[in-house]
Amino acid sequence: MRKTVEILDSTLRDGAQGEGISFSVEDKLAVTRLLDGLGVSYIEAGNPGSNPKDLEFFRRAGELKLRHSRLVAFGSTRRKNRPAAEDDNLRALLTAGTEMVSIFGKCWDLHVRDILGTTEEENFAMIGDTVAFLREHGRRVIFDGEHFFDGYQANPAFAMEALASAVKAGAEVLALCDTNGGTFPEDIARITRAVAERFPQVTVGIHTHNDSGLAVANSLAAVEAGAAHVQGTYLGFGERSGNANLSTIIPNLQLKRGYVCIPDSNLPQLTDTARAMAEVANIPLGRGEPYVGASAFAHKAGMHADGVIKNSTSFEHIRPELVGNERRFLMSEISGRTAVLEKIRRYCPDINKESPELTRIMEELKRQELEGYQFEGADGSFELLVRRCLNRIPTYFTLAYYRITGEKPYDVGQSAVATLKVKVGEQYQIAAGEGNGPVNALDRALRSALKEFYPSLNSVHLVDYKVRVMDSRKATAAKVRVLITSADKAGEWTTVGVSDDVIEASWIALSESIEYHLIHTTPETGGKI
Repeated sequence: MRKTVEILDSTLRDGAQGEGISFSVEDKLAVTRLLDGLGVSYIEAGNPGSNPKDLEFFRRAGELKLRHSRLVAFGSTRRKNRPAAEDDNLRALLTAGTEMVSIFGKCWDLHVRDILGTTEEENFAMIGDTVAFLREHGRRVIFDGEHFFDGYQANPAFAMEALASAVKAGAEVLALCDTNGGTFPEDIARITRAVAERFPQVTVGIHTHNDSGLAVANSLAAVEAGAAHVQGTYLGFGERSGNANLSTIIPNLQLKRGYVCIPDSNLPQLTDTARAMAEVANIPLGRGEPYVGASAFAHKAGMHADGVIKNSTSFEHIRPELVGNERRFLMSEISGRTAVLEKIRRYCPDINKESPELTRIMEELKRQELEGYQFEGADGSFELLVRRCLNRIPTYFTLAYYRITGEKPYDVGQSAVATLKVKVGEQYQIAAGEGNGPVNALDRALRSALKEFYPSLNSVHLVDYKVRVMDSRKATAAKVRVLITSADKAGEWTTVGVSDDVIEASWIALSESIEYHLIHTTPETGGKI
């Protein structure tokens, strides 16, 4: 029998405390749907007593038809020297209507003395009274032992007595918190094992922070020592350096250690869930994130790419499709012919090692990289390069000219004006656009010129714009590389332009971005070469 590990995701509570993270009620509902679709056991969704937003979320969340997950309301123990029945926070927790409630209490005597300013006996009573009050009102209780590991190492008897107060009052789960994130895996394992032996009648859990870069390792160590409940946030963001990253923990436990965290059939959803979560949180998904990042299965060196093609286990610890990710070959001057061929064959399957076209593509790739181009982060431009070498790309439009003027002072969003003339088929079109800088103005002018011919461009928007100076010794005369990431309803792509004129480099990347979209949406190509 495979062992089960309960997953509690705290993205909506602990994650919302991360710098730059702000969820609306609609965002919180979207995250809830994502996590339920993935199949986590619990979703810790906030404190209804702390702000109106969380109260409104719990009201609306009651209408959701969750298939896998149970919502958890979060709060603290009663205040010192006050009956639990008279505590406003506890009464608010009941209004959330959740079957499960998570309560945190002090497990470090330093906090009792210096932060709460009360006695050890009153602290134990605060824990026990709170759990008992919630149990009397039909709630199941997770007790989060705040600062448990620091508290245990300072005063083991006190920390254990705090847990005993919660268990005696009816808590079902003891979540041991490495709140300051400074404990090492061997200490996590030793202490977790001691708790599991002391309280075999309840589920022992782990809640770690990443201040020492050890949150994932500490969570895994705790599970190996007897924890069967893991708390974290799906992408690891949270207070300070963040929380344990569940998108790493889940596949580590399920694929490497044989535990059941979510339904096996849902593992291929891990990557899409990560991307959707990052979109809702309005943050970039780290390319190097284990399992779910865009670079997690990306290969640049020719030897690595050749090895993976022959036998994927040579340079990959799992098959990327197990977690819904994909293998990528990064195109650069160190890429071998095999890697380039593998990438080309994704959209041009008739090319092989003996094809003269492959030699032509390799030569053009190296020529452009000598000029300063890099294609490892610009898959859109690489596909266009291949199409041009094969003479398999339509001419959607050609540029006659563009002119750009700037102003200062200027109205907000109107610091530049671009005028351009393009040819589409046998027709010429002149258009102008105002924008927040020359590139924005050029983008608006180009869209205005082409929208009559290609209405689907209305769905395209710019996601990111980066400029890299190639040789800083030449100062403002240096050649620059511009990367533009664009998106439509089908996905994202990146294009690159290089020039000693930043506007020209931007035009190259921008026009290629439009071409890439048109290739994949116009009937005559349909994305096929």
